[in-house]
Formats: sequence, C-alpha cells, structure tokens
Amino acid sequence: MLTSAFDYELARTAIAQQPLDERDSARLLVADGLQDAQIRDLPSFLETGDLLVVNATRVRRARLHGHRDNGGKLEILLLGHQGNHQWAALALPARKLRQGQKVWFGGDPPELVATVIDDQGGGIVVLELEAEPAEVEAAVERWGVIPLPPYITESIADPERYQTIYADRVGSAAAPTAGLHFTRRLLAELEQAGIGVAKLELEIGIDTFRPIASLRLEDHRMHSERYSIPEGTVDQIRTTHKAGGRVVAVGTTVVRALEASANQHGEPRAGKGVTDLFATPGFRFRVVDRLLTNFHLPRSSLLVLVAAFTGESWRQIYQHALSNQYRFLSFGDAVLVDRHD
Repeated sequence: MLTSAFDYELARTAIAQQPLDERDSARLLVADGLQDAQIRDLPSFLETGDLLVVNATRVRRARLHGHRDNGGKLEILLLGHQGNHQWAALALPARKLRQGQKVWFGGDPPELVATVIDDQGGGIVVLELEAEPAEVEAAVERWGVIPLPPYITESIADPERYQTIYADRVGSAAAPTAGLHFTRRLLAELEQAGIGVAKLELEIGIDTFRPIASLRLEDHRMHSERYSIPEGTVDQIRTTHKAGGRVVAVGTTVVRALEASANQHGEPRAGKGVTDLFATPGFRFRVVDRLLTNFHLPRSSLLVLVAAFTGESWRQIYQHALSNQYRFLSFGDAVLVDRHD
C-alpha cells in the first residue's frame, strides 16, 4: 500500500503551539455523526461499564546539550535505556560522531560522560554512559529539557503541561498526548458515571515524531518500544468485556500495547514486553473497541493506525476537523472513534 494514501494538506496554522488554559476545554470530535463537543463532555459519550485505559508513562527530560571530545557542541535526545549502561539516543549532529568518541553532558565538570559504541543510522546512536541507570535519570532530571516535538516551535511556560496529570514512572521521549486533556475533575466525573480507568505503560520513542519515509507502508519499520501491563488492568479489561462494556484506549500507544500483548483469544497478557507493531489497514484489532486520540501528522504511523482502526471514514473525520478549525497534533484537540470491523 502506498504511503501517499495517508497524506493530507495540513496548514501550519492548524498546528497548536500552546496548550489551552484548561486541559478539558479542548474540543472533541465524536466521529459517530461528526458531533462537535468538548473533552469535558466525554462522560456523556460513554456508557456505564466502559473502561478507559491510559498510558501513565512520564516524559523524560531527555534533551541534553553537551560537547564532544574535540570541543564541538552536541545535542542528544535520550530515547531509552537498553540495558546495562547503554542508552539509545538521537544525536544532532550525528554525522560528526564516530564510534569510540567521548561526549560530555551536564555541568562543569560534566556529570555525564558517554562513549559512542554504535551508529544505527537515521541519527540514532548507542551511548555507553559511565553511570548507573538511576544516576543517569537523576542527572537528566537536573540538566535535561522536556523534548517538545519539532512541529512545536514555541516554548511553553510550564513544562508540566506536556505531562499527563496521572504520569508516573519516567520513561518516554514524548507524551501520550491524548491523555493531556484529562483533569482531576474529569476523572472524578467519569468515576461517578460508572466508567472505569485503568493504567499501563508504553515508553514512547522517536517514531512518534517521524513521518513514514518509505514509498510503501510494507517497507516501513517501527522502532521497538517497551511496555508494561499490570495484572489488574488485564482483569479490568476482561471484566469489562464479559459484562458487555467497551474498552476505550486513550491514545494510539495504548492501542499498540494492548494489541501487541493479545493472545489468540484476543485477551491482553499482563507483564512486560517489547513491540514494533505497525498496525496498517487490514489489521485485526481484538482488544480495543474505541479510541480517543489527537489529530496526527500526514504520512505518520499514528495516522495509519487510526485509518486501520476506523476504516476509510478517517478522511471524512479529518476533513471535518480541518474545515471546522480544530487544533492539530500534541497540544491540539481530540477525536473519539469506533473500531471498524
């Protein structure tokens, strides 16, 4: 299938550059009937017994500025811990790094010292850091900057607005942006309406920023991402489906984690795993019934997942959003879609 089938014209003026003053004041497009609403209206579009599943990962302050052993400046975005002292990173400028080269970050004297041990292409390198993982996380928290996506060109006054209110363990290079809309008030209203909320974690990597570069979808390869699904979340999903309720994924990352973990009976499995799932049209979704998500970049793997989930109606949904001045991407508005079977 051609990647161009998932293209559309997105004006820069449609890309939200700042979060709204109130998280739940964002607009919500309910795909069934193309109804215009607000996120705070979400409980009225769900039913008692439904279950929302959220990604509770917290964004790492992963953008670090440092220098190479020859004195040249360097910027990296830590993508994730790969075991032992090794970390994957997106480096700028990567072309000036060579295997065996030393790089320094954080203070004078530097708190973090790393050696380039591999170049994986596309600007991604593997670094060996001379510190334990917990020490690295502490130093990154002190010296790093929250890595906003490249299409957001303005700084934000409060970096916590790029974190969900239920964010827990640090691990992602980007926020699970559908969850940015939730407030304590909205969560309380959902609970009062008999709508459950369950958590999982998926460590979001660099693919969330990148359009698909290959001509055909079949040639695109996703980077692997770690996920963790608690036993309690699996129990809630099983109970919800057994009672006739719907599982509503808050964001595409939740869809990927749940569907990647599903067994032959369509039930997610608890525990930790790694997935490079790339859901394209024809993929059979077995766990998630509805999806709450933001509006995504043209030719992105996230848009392809939405198209696989909704069928061809994604075009009508996006045209309605563009024609009615919805705000797009990370700080933008949201859409609630049903699974197309």
